[in-house]
Amino acid sequence: MATGHTVKAFDEDLGQLRALISEMGGRAEAAITGAIEALVNRDVDSAARIVEGDRKIDELETEIERQVVRLIALRAPMADDLREVLAALKIAGVVERMGDYAKNIAKRTAVLQDARGMEALSVLPAMGKVATEMVRNVLDAFVLRDADAAVAVCARDKAVDDFYNSLFRTLLTHMMENPQNITASTHLLFIAKNIERIGDHATNVAEMVYFAATGRQMAERAKGEDPLTSGDA
Repeated sequence: MATGHTVKAFDEDLGQLRALISEMGGRAEAAITGAIEALVNRDVDSAARIVEGDRKIDELETEIERQVVRLIALRAPMADDLREVLAALKIAGVVERMGDYAKNIAKRTAVLQDARGMEALSVLPAMGKVATEMVRNVLDAFVLRDADAAVAVCARDKAVDDFYNSLFRTLLTHMMENPQNITASTHLLFIAKNIERIGDHATNVAEMVYFAATGRQMAERAKGEDPLTSGDA
């Protein structure tokens, strides 16, 4: 039977785990915002700092994995507690991938330094803002075990998809109008896809948070059509 001391120790361990997830998510969120700002401002130095900063996100993922293994081995959590611990482990992996997307965006800053008159550059910050808000809100939902907030995050994914589909059509038009636009437009399309994937990952985290909080799977969401894959078998 668990003693009061054991319960307190477990709660402290869980609090540490939540704090690590929050720090990791905050760094990923800042990296996404910073990468887009560096791209729009053609700030190669800032972009390089974001690429370098991804190492810390990777280190936090490793620390979270270590904490989870230790917590399961020492505390043997059950039911609700075990779901939250396993959710933290999965979320860390997803947030690490978000950091990689931010790094990928930052790396394209140097390539697009001389791009001019590209409408997508003015739209990307708005798209990124929605995606980063989703990341922030879903990690808050995890810390608070707020299933309703997780559902609300999923509802916002359509806005990111709409941005992406609009940018896809705009960039395709640029490429058709002038072959000289193809290289820059292709890079911008990959950047938009990275942001769209960040939104998808935020919804994946929301589903994990919902399950951890309720023990039930979230109702399946309707996915928007990706113009890159529509028509695939």
